[in-house]
Amino acid sequence: MLPSGITKYLSSRGIKGPWRKAGEAGAGFSGAVVIPALAESARLFDTLRSLAENPPDLLSRFLVLVVVNHREDARVEDKADNAVTLEMLAAGDHTLEKLRLGWIDAASPGLELPLSRGGVGLARKIGFDLALPLLDFSSPGPILVALDADTLVQPDYLPALIDHFRSAAHGGAVIPFRHQEGNTGEERDAIIRYELFLRSYVLGLSLAGSPYAFHTVGSAMACSAHAYVRMGGMNSRVAAEDFYFLQQLKKTAGISQVKGTCVRPSPRASHRVPFGTGRSVSRILSGEKDAVLFYRADCFRILSAWLTLVGRSLGSTGSQIMAAARALSPFLGNFLEHNRFPSAWEKLAENAASCDRLIAAFHEWFDGLQTMKLVHHLSDAAYPRGDPEELLPPLLEWAGLGTVTAPEEQLALLSSIQR
Repeated sequence: MLPSGITKYLSSRGIKGPWRKAGEAGAGFSGAVVIPALAESARLFDTLRSLAENPPDLLSRFLVLVVVNHREDARVEDKADNAVTLEMLAAGDHTLEKLRLGWIDAASPGLELPLSRGGVGLARKIGFDLALPLLDFSSPGPILVALDADTLVQPDYLPALIDHFRSAAHGGAVIPFRHQEGNTGEERDAIIRYELFLRSYVLGLSLAGSPYAFHTVGSAMACSAHAYVRMGGMNSRVAAEDFYFLQQLKKTAGISQVKGTCVRPSPRASHRVPFGTGRSVSRILSGEKDAVLFYRADCFRILSAWLTLVGRSLGSTGSQIMAAARALSPFLGNFLEHNRFPSAWEKLAENAASCDRLIAAFHEWFDGLQTMKLVHHLSDAAYPRGDPEELLPPLLEWAGLGTVTAPEEQLALLSSIQR
């Protein structure tokens, strides 16, 4: 019998639609790994085979659920590829016999994702929501894991997840990642630049003391089933769904990093979404000079000063904090004025019963999105973006990591410390 909170979520916010699970017919799982697949017949089974290298005793306790999906207006080629994927899943593969493998058809006529909200967010939600009733809630902590159909995992993937959630104080988790190398020198350079951009941004947030200093990579995130329900489930955004999912998880359940494993996302170019790995790599390979530009350390120093100011001003009015912020940086002041900080602060202070609650409420207001907007505002206003050879050394020196100028070496350094 499902806990009342799970039942309430499924009835009020759970996915509504024609989708059903095929394949694995069991239940009582300790967790589910959900894999959206859009035109991935050439890569999905490599991902599944990498999963199958995990310990058999853990594989027997995890549902692996592939959501084969596309929108009603998908390209003819993508629809044909998805049909092939469904046929391959139904035919079975002896190399995947250890997997408790199920799949959801969100690609055949009548089952395609709607134009209004069809995308990877909805595909993940379909998988997570249909997996919930199949989990074992009699023992503590069933978990939901997000993976992508072109991402490889290690044999220690499931053991690391189990170990993490067995003792984790938080309901959300991010998993260490490192993109696969490209097939050509150009692809290799492109993915180095893009991943370095991701890592340098998180380093800057960490140095500034932001609670949102974690990566938002869709193939490298997980949460407890209870945390998933408490946060309201996966959103159905067409793009940036993983960013908003992890931001909400942070606010409602907290996030920590898994140790002991690493996932390997694909470095390939793609035009499916307006941003992210595939789109950025595609822009770099097409020769766009401004495709991926880095932030200056100045932006993160102002962010650090701002967060420190708020932490020391819990007894002050919004106008007083605003004046102090403008003294720190007129560009920060302009940003806060545009976002009506003084009135927002007064409302937060009025509803907070303690200083701890006030600072927590502030970070719910000044969240990961607001933080990113501030960094963008500072970059546009006074601290222009540039190349990593020029802009990352000051950030690395601030972090006490010495002076490294070559992007490949910078990436190796950040990858090692962020694991």
